[in-house]
Amino acid sequence: MIVRVIPVLKMPHRSLFLLRDQLLATVLGSSEAVDLLLVALLGRGHALVTGPPGVGKTTLAHTLAQSLSGQFRRVQFTPDLLPSDILGYNLYRQQNGEFEFIPGPVFANFLLADEINRASPRTQSSLLEAMNERQVTIDGETRVLPDPFLVVATQNDTSSTGTFPLPEPQLDRFLLSIPMGLPDDDVQLAILRYHIEQKPTVHIESALSLDDLKVLQAQAAVLPVSDTLQRYLLALCQSVRTTLGHDHAVSTRATLALQRAAQATALLDGKESVYPDHVQQIFPHVLRHRLLSEEMPDVDHLLQSALTQTPVP
Repeated sequence: MIVRVIPVLKMPHRSLFLLRDQLLATVLGSSEAVDLLLVALLGRGHALVTGPPGVGKTTLAHTLAQSLSGQFRRVQFTPDLLPSDILGYNLYRQQNGEFEFIPGPVFANFLLADEINRASPRTQSSLLEAMNERQVTIDGETRVLPDPFLVVATQNDTSSTGTFPLPEPQLDRFLLSIPMGLPDDDVQLAILRYHIEQKPTVHIESALSLDDLKVLQAQAAVLPVSDTLQRYLLALCQSVRTTLGHDHAVSTRATLALQRAAQATALLDGKESVYPDHVQQIFPHVLRHRLLSEEMPDVDHLLQSALTQTPVP
């Protein structure tokens, strides 16, 4: 029998709190978005940040990458972007008669896919293998991506001009969605004062090493989830399927994502096991982007009904 030994960090949450503070200092009034982004990071999942332009989506993702000691790449998605612009390509070198692989920006620890729904569905789908299997296949050769590998994609509102809907398989590969909207008047006033009283730029320090991040991710992955709580997970997902009237509304991948996100939420909360409130807290964010809006216009009402109607263990 193989026993997995996971190293224990000394005061592991101190570095997380430092990371959280840096994110909050960069984008004022974004506490919920920051916590959800950290859940995606600890859960080894990808995050889809949604909202109108100008609310800090790109800044939040960029600050996260700067706060971690890994390689960060950013791709601005546009209608003319090609899959090779993301994955890379083989370039023929005439001087030696051989092909040389030119890696694309996907070969990084943290990839910011900015305004992902402005690219065509073909280009969007080029990330499917990378996000699901953490590898890419180009000209028949498979290449492994760095570890860890995290995609943070920002998406403008679908009502914005020049946008394409994300394919359903693409949406299903995001661990959770992070909604960002216009902050309230008090926060907007604080932002205006900040830009007058201080320099707009904030010095970002490396708050968490990649090795420490891997340890935290491993701890989250083995955080205990009781059999009763797993049945509660299944019941919540089944409630959504029943309401929509078809079984494929919520995939098995979505159920696994809910469990993984709940484990990461519990770790961020400083708990040694997962509790029902962790599942309830993260449930809407794991399921919201997976449900097609034309089938259920009021997705949030549907998810809240599932939480209300499903008995809590």
